[in-house]
Amino acid sequence: MHRRRWAILGVLMLSLLIVMLDNSILNVAIKTIASPAPTGLGASQGQIEWAINAYTLVFAGLLFTAGLVGDRLGRKKVLLGGIAVFGIGSALAAESGSPGQLIAYRALMALGAAFVMPATLAVLMNIFEREEQAKAIGIWAGGVGLAIVIGPITGGALLDHFWWGSVFFVNVPIVIVALVLMTVLVPDSRDPRPGRLDPVGVVLSVVGLVLLVYGIIKGGELADFTDAKVLATILAGLVVLAGFVVFERRSDHPSLDVTYFKNKVFSAAMSAMALVFFALMGVTFFGVFYTQSVRGYSPLESGVLLLPLAVAQLLFAPRARLLVDRFGNRATTTAGLVLIAATLAMFATFEAGTPIWLLEVVFFLMGTGIAHIMTPTSVVVMQALPREKAGSASALSNTFRQVGGALGIAILGSVLATSYRDGIEGKLGVLPPALRDKAAESIEATLGIAGKLGPQGKALVTPANDAFLHAMHVTALCGVGVALIGAVVTALFLPGKAPAAQQGEQETELVEAAE
Repeated sequence: MHRRRWAILGVLMLSLLIVMLDNSILNVAIKTIASPAPTGLGASQGQIEWAINAYTLVFAGLLFTAGLVGDRLGRKKVLLGGIAVFGIGSALAAESGSPGQLIAYRALMALGAAFVMPATLAVLMNIFEREEQAKAIGIWAGGVGLAIVIGPITGGALLDHFWWGSVFFVNVPIVIVALVLMTVLVPDSRDPRPGRLDPVGVVLSVVGLVLLVYGIIKGGELADFTDAKVLATILAGLVVLAGFVVFERRSDHPSLDVTYFKNKVFSAAMSAMALVFFALMGVTFFGVFYTQSVRGYSPLESGVLLLPLAVAQLLFAPRARLLVDRFGNRATTTAGLVLIAATLAMFATFEAGTPIWLLEVVFFLMGTGIAHIMTPTSVVVMQALPREKAGSASALSNTFRQVGGALGIAILGSVLATSYRDGIEGKLGVLPPALRDKAAESIEATLGIAGKLGPQGKALVTPANDAFLHAMHVTALCGVGVALIGAVVTALFLPGKAPAAQQGEQETELVEAAE
């Protein structure tokens, strides 16, 4: 038993916290980055989607390989390298001169992050004895919840006092502290029998997802999914992903063992995870523009408004097992997805003057629904596979969450962009023809151009708000449909209430499955 194990856990938590914090901290900065220079980068909605998805897709695509590299080269080396790359990417992202640079540097940050997350868990498992592992993993997983809570508020506070790049630059001093503490405290370890790498599988999965997401986002930007280039890109993405599945089925060392999905229970649980993140990331995306662009809240106020969502997750996630024990995985998860659908339906009724307390209630209920989906589905995933596959199951569930979120931003973001363009184009006659196409990209583009036109531009503010609210309603209803599909899948395929003899085992699995 390592004598400094709890201090080492603190360092691992710090590393995990900044990696997870980055996504939640970016949420409140979306509107600022979309603002014209010098306030922001003047990024279009599609470019904002890519700034988020560049991170998500690289992170998800490399998780499995990063874990295997750590097993081979040594977890400490990989952890130090990963956190250093993340820090360098953060510094470069903070100084980005264009949306394209920001997207590239976000991908670099994800490259580092992908090597940090599996290495922290592997080191943790190596320094704690079995009787303390469950407690340590519970604390480690709490870092994710902590990031959800403090990310939006930290981002909002930074944007109230500093430039937009501060949400990335804040990582740099924390990375330096983490590197010093890791070098001093964290012991190295490696797997004596590491798995084989699967570079072809990694390339196919990342390329396929990027092509698919690019096609979806481009279709939203053009408000035309029948465009030949859009259809060709989406089709190419689907063909590459099909090739990935065929390759993985034939490989003797796949990065994704597709045979897992022959288990209907496993497939249903993974689908539920992906669909809830699909809906959640899509809502967060349009929710920021609703609170900041339409309602006029500052980034800090917008971050505080997201607190009920995070608090509900922290409050109910550890207690979700009580409902699972009483009603079973199927009933708990299905009810959670129905609750998510109901909260999205509420978003479809929100207007510019809706009481803000109602938004807070909806966010709290949404967090409650998520807590009662993620906990039981994590348990189901871990229990559906043999115990020796626990590491793969955990990494796979993380990957599916990230991919679900990326597709949620791409698809729901494209619905939002298409609906907004349809609603605002007829109202842009007051603008010079050269500016109309740019103004139709997003509410932030319309308001940015309107702000430069003085009294003439003020006439566009109300139509822009109206067009955005209609687009948000349409997008939210699409999210309702996705959540209800998830509810049907879980109701049909997830297991019901476990026999009493298995309930004690479930509690142990719950902690192990937390991330």
